[in-house]
Order: sequence, then C-alpha cells, then structure tokens
Amino acid sequence: MRWSAAQYLAFEDERTRPARDLLAQVPPLPEGALFDIGCGPGNSTELVASRFPDASLSGIDSDADMLAAARRRLPDVPFHHADLTDWEPDAPPALIFANAVLQWMPDPAASIERLARMLARAGVLAVQMPDNLNEPTHRAMRDIAAEPIFAEAYGASLPNRSGVATPERLIDLLSPIADRVDVWHTIYHHRLTGAESIVDWVKGTGLRPYLAPLPEALRQEFLLRYLERIRKAYPPLSDGRVLLRFPRLFLVAVRKGDVPA
Repeated sequence: MRWSAAQYLAFEDERTRPARDLLAQVPPLPEGALFDIGCGPGNSTELVASRFPDASLSGIDSDADMLAAARRRLPDVPFHHADLTDWEPDAPPALIFANAVLQWMPDPAASIERLARMLARAGVLAVQMPDNLNEPTHRAMRDIAAEPIFAEAYGASLPNRSGVATPERLIDLLSPIADRVDVWHTIYHHRLTGAESIVDWVKGTGLRPYLAPLPEALRQEFLLRYLERIRKAYPPLSDGRVLLRFPRLFLVAVRKGDVPA
C-alpha cells in the first residue's frame, strides 16, 4: 500500500493546524534556501511559502502520489523526490521544516541532530512529530498485530515505529550546535464524527505499516477488529461525535555560528 494524498487530506484542517502552530514559532531567517522535508501533499509547504514569500523554497518527499498532489497545489514551487535517510541539500539551508515526518526515521533524535548540523549560521530547524504511541489508537494496532493470525502473516516484519526522543535528550544533543533549543508538547483534541472517522484518520498514517503487508482478507479482518477496539476506547460525546486525543512534540532550534559540521 502506497501513501494516499486523498486519504491524508480527508482531515486537512486538523493535520495542518500543528504545522501552522510550528511555523508561528519560527524566528526571522538568515539568507539561504528553505526546505519543507516530508512535505506530503503540500499543505505545510503552502504555509511556509505564505510566511516567506520571497524565499527560495523546495519541498522534499519520498512518495510519488504525495509529490503529485503537492505539484498540483503549488505549481510554482519545486518538489523533489528523495529519501530523507540520506538527503542532503546543495548548500546550508536557512530553514528545514519537518512537519510530521521524522517519527518515521529509525532514530528520530539522530535524524534531528543530523539535520541541525546541515543548517546555515543562524539557520532554523523546525520539527513536529506525533507523540501518540501510547494512545488507544496505537496500542490497539500493536495488540491486534500480535494476535497469532496476524503475527504469522507479518513474520519477521512486524511493524515497529520508534517513539520520539525525550525533551532532555533532544536538548542535550542540540545544545552544542544550537544557540536556542525550544521543545514543547501540545495535546490536540479533535472532535470527529465517530469511531469510523478515527479509523479513516489513522488509515492515512499510523495504520499503513500494519495493513500494507497483509493480504486483502486479513486486512479487512484487522480493520474490523480495530474498529471494535476504537469504538470501546472512544465513547461518543453528548452530540454523538468522538474526541480524538492527539499529543504532538514540537522543536525549534537555531544553529550557532561556528561549530563543527
């Protein structure tokens, strides 16, 4: 299963709000190029372009469907295909904007340190990552995946996403190379139409690694069991809707002038 821009954008307002909140904390930038890495369908890139209209801005992603959607959305912005595990800019950037992408890296903290070292003097690294692995949405994924019928289908490839690093570790890693390191959490409470909406939300992100390796019959069985768990974990409000609690970690680092690369 590939990424689906349409699935992702089904909740565009809710998904874009953290990017907007992150961008609001980005200070004035030095000269240099701006990069929205893991740009997805371009909703975050659009925000950066609006905040810095005269800057040289590019979007980077590894998924063809997301890049196609981004190019339709912002035809005047260059979007490039790249794997973020080894992506490097041609010159030190003024801004690396990483909204909801680094949680997919094998070691998010190491990726953050690597990206910070790429920055120009006084350049900014702005990061937002979901910190929801202990929420009912993600506990249910792991529990169902561990059931014998699914575990056998996964074999040695049982999905396992790394958790985000603690604020203490991030500050320790970045303090030697950054004049300023701000780390904070925000917990969003999204009011959705029902349990099915929560399942649709995570089908565009966290559920993908669990569904992709399964044959169609098992995929549907997984979704049925998952929906049952979600209905129990997220009872309806008085108006019939449900409340999705969603913690996210934010980081803004400003690089020092003269530190080793």
